Amino acid sequence: MPEFMQCAEVRPYYDVLAKKRFSLVLKRFFDLLVALFLLLILGLPMIIVAILIKLDSEGPVLFRQERVTAYGRRFRIHKFRTMVNNADKIGSAVTVSNDNRVTKVGGFLRKSRIDEFPQLFDVLAGDMSFVGTRPESPKYVEAYTDEMKATLLLPAGITSEACIRYKDEAELLDAAQDVDTVYIETVLPGKMKWNLLSIQEFSFISELQTMFRTVFAVCGKEYA
Repeated sequence: MPEFMQCAEVRPYYDVLAKKRFSLVLKRFFDLLVALFLLLILGLPMIIVAILIKLDSEGPVLFRQERVTAYGRRFRIHKFRTMVNNADKIGSAVTVSNDNRVTKVGGFLRKSRIDEFPQLFDVLAGDMSFVGTRPESPKYVEAYTDEMKATLLLPAGITSEACIRYKDEAELLDAAQDVDTVYIETVLPGKMKWNLLSIQEFSFISELQTMFRTVFAVCGKEYA
């Protein structure tokens, strides 16, 4: 464990996961198997999406940005580009509702979560998992409290309970004059409560339930 995570606040979460090694192995096996299966099925649709992105606006098909995953390791995430080229240089790292940087095709991709399909490659590489704390930019990780650092005990995830609870996050940031400050001081702590609870209650079955809940949330339905 890296030195910055060696603190009393992280230890209880580490102990919880240490007792669930079989579930962790099962989680990784599931990630590999399902990611490969989905890439086979989604290969052609992803090519079509790539063409639509190129026709809609100038710039690369994929958005690559440095994010943080397990134990503070940095990687470059794969996502379909949904904003104008170099959007990260002309605004905040988080997106608000009706963000004028979002392209026409990008708006649909974000709402349907199709923009996250390329993260299947990150899952195969071990940088991400299907379920886990969303990978944050380094500047937001630097704002973590000691307890929040426990979320780095597991790989970053495509979805999570926090993602479901905060699926309208962009709307919460709409009225903010300083988006980064509001995100760090208000939104991030709220999301982290769910992320930390998910570690405390970690099990392979609970992660499957989170994946099903995500599908229902994307479809605009509730799933208890």
